[in-house]
Amino acid sequence: MQFRYECTFGRHEYYVTNSRFIICLIDLNMKTEVNRTPLPDLVRAGVLLLMLGGMLCAPCTSVAANDVKKRPNVILVFIDDMGWADFSCFGNKEASTPHIDQLAAEGIAFEQFYVNSPICSPSRVAVSTGQYPQRWRISSYLNNRNSNEQRGIANWLDVRAPMLARSLQQAGYATGHFGKWHMGGQRNIHDAPLITEYGFDESITNFEGLGARVLPLKYSPGRKLPVQHNLGSHTLGHGPVIWHDRAYVTEKFTEAAVAFVKFAESQDQPFYLNLWPDDVHTPMHPPLAKWGDGENRTLYLAVLETMDQQLGVIFDYVRNSEKLRDNTVVLVCSDNGPEVGFGSAAPLRGHKATLYEGGVRSSLVAWAPGLMQERIQGSRNHDSVFSAIDLVPSLLSITGTAAPEGVTFDGENLADTLLGKSKAARVKPLFFRRPPDRKNFRHYSVLPDLAVRSGKWKLYCDYDGGNTDLYNLAEDVSEQNPVTDRNPSVVASLTEQLLSWHASMPPDNGPVLGKRPQ
Repeated sequence: MQFRYECTFGRHEYYVTNSRFIICLIDLNMKTEVNRTPLPDLVRAGVLLLMLGGMLCAPCTSVAANDVKKRPNVILVFIDDMGWADFSCFGNKEASTPHIDQLAAEGIAFEQFYVNSPICSPSRVAVSTGQYPQRWRISSYLNNRNSNEQRGIANWLDVRAPMLARSLQQAGYATGHFGKWHMGGQRNIHDAPLITEYGFDESITNFEGLGARVLPLKYSPGRKLPVQHNLGSHTLGHGPVIWHDRAYVTEKFTEAAVAFVKFAESQDQPFYLNLWPDDVHTPMHPPLAKWGDGENRTLYLAVLETMDQQLGVIFDYVRNSEKLRDNTVVLVCSDNGPEVGFGSAAPLRGHKATLYEGGVRSSLVAWAPGLMQERIQGSRNHDSVFSAIDLVPSLLSITGTAAPEGVTFDGENLADTLLGKSKAARVKPLFFRRPPDRKNFRHYSVLPDLAVRSGKWKLYCDYDGGNTDLYNLAEDVSEQNPVTDRNPSVVASLTEQLLSWHASMPPDNGPVLGKRPQ
């Protein structure tokens, strides 16, 4: 069913389609897309439209309303480039993240959760599909065409990928993506599929995707005019472009997400929501009043605290809603480890782009008070090893949604672990392949090509199985004391499994690029 309702605010016309959210705005004088309209006007228009409930038709779905009303809602907050130790509930003493800390105090904090790549795009593919991103030829961040070809990776995620959002959409869920995408539609890739082609009813993104998007203006002390940060996105078309202060872009994504949630709530429709801020990725531009000495760490902590405050709006709304509090799952984690010189993964070794623990282990907070026993709320899970690919089958189970026909997930169903009913870990090992362009990165040189986590063991090696290093993470979480020589059978077994997995995945150009002088 297609639906359109229009209204006018001053000299701007707003409209919604599919009766859920504002996806375009037109300058009434010029009859052209507005490129410099602050998003609050758009959101206020959305609030007005949401008040006109009698004029908006209910979302069209193939599932009877009574069948989906009681299914849990899901909000996935996927932070960008944050370290394992950056939440104050994970030990940060330099900054405070009270809103996320409150989720942890009412839910579960997981200490051995992993993402499936140490860099942006493949990590997002994994959490969206439940499969290793290498299956879809995305093993590093998506860039321009020449760069992608040089590295042997795709220009965008194939729309045939088994998206969690699409499965939930087909089961009657309202689905929305607000924030960074970075699975196609960046740099000079103008012909990538729109986000809505992956199972999302509505979307607003940044410069790493197509469709309606908010692009940042970087304000700095002493500079009268802001600097645009768009990496060519404003030239790609496919949706209105709105410029906004970089310090408050997450706030705009959150406002849009809250409007989306309110509409789904008003329709008694379960929802799945991606809220994926660009924070705390560089460049760091907190509110001007929080710049302090302007050092990298200072700016990072200011952005982190501001992000927590901005995300707190949706956390508070859900917590205070009688309809939503006891029927919503909120998950908060990072897409990979921190950038060198900004975030912290201490005591873990490594940073973003490395397969070391600090590059791929993420703090995870799960909040679902209506689905968790009271005795486990506020607890910490120190033991369960699982990862982003496990979230997809787990959330399908929690929502009572069938998996796509003919799809085999690399992830495992750990719904009971996620909700605190069990401390089970993955049965199968977790395998990792470095980004093809990250043999050397920042101050790191000759990084390992492959890694595997199995039980207490973490093993690293190169593509040919050489240069093995084995660590017992139960005794050495900082990976300071290799035990390779003392465990030859473990090394042999894990190396064989890792090389077999690597050979089963589509190749990229890591072997060629790794030989080039840096």
